[in-house]
Amino acid sequence: MAHYPFRRLQSDLAGLIASLPPESRLPSEPDLAKQLKVSRATLREAMRSFEGQGLIRRRQGVGTFVTAQVPVIESGLEVLESIERLAQRIGLVVLAGELQIEEIMAEGDCAAALGVPTSSPLTRVSRVIYTDSRPIAYLVDSLPADVLPVAAIDNKFTGSVLDLLLNRGTFPLTHSRTDIKAVGASPDVARKLQIQRDDVLLNFTASLYTASGRVADYSYSYFLPGYFRFHVVRRIG
Repeated sequence: MAHYPFRRLQSDLAGLIASLPPESRLPSEPDLAKQLKVSRATLREAMRSFEGQGLIRRRQGVGTFVTAQVPVIESGLEVLESIERLAQRIGLVVLAGELQIEEIMAEGDCAAALGVPTSSPLTRVSRVIYTDSRPIAYLVDSLPADVLPVAAIDNKFTGSVLDLLLNRGTFPLTHSRTDIKAVGASPDVARKLQIQRDDVLLNFTASLYTASGRVADYSYSYFLPGYFRFHVVRRIG
């Protein structure tokens, strides 16, 4: 019985969302909590669940909007592919926005992950991936400058560092080691993805290796769960 109010809230909220056309703005959180007869904390928990499913989109300081449904980008984790290639496979158009390309000096965890001395020059590429004008992922790659100089990234760059490295062919790439976890969005990431602080995201932290065992790219990526589905094929041991 303790779970009944929350289940009823989910049902009522789902009905409200389904009744509204895409891009409709939902009532404010206080008004919606009053309308549904629940606390704001309970409503906020339900809203996070629906946002994770890609049914609504909350924008800090603006409001909460019903989203149009888009195909889910699905991938097995056994093969490393860019978002662009995965989206192309299902006919989904994705674009890179808020692109920032800069030369920085290696420090801390990034220097350690890349196996380079502190203050070594790195190329950092950060961008937000959009579909249908909605941000769905935030990606940051850091690479030694000799692997990918800033000057090697031109105005034809689509947003995929992996595809760029493969096309250049300077360093043969063999595999990636990736740590996967659920995290709460930091204020900076929440702002870029137009969500609320501490909303749950999928976080991939990856090291991309060359044939010689060198780390060519250290990256961290944040994905909105409602727009991505990852799976693993496992054999019986």
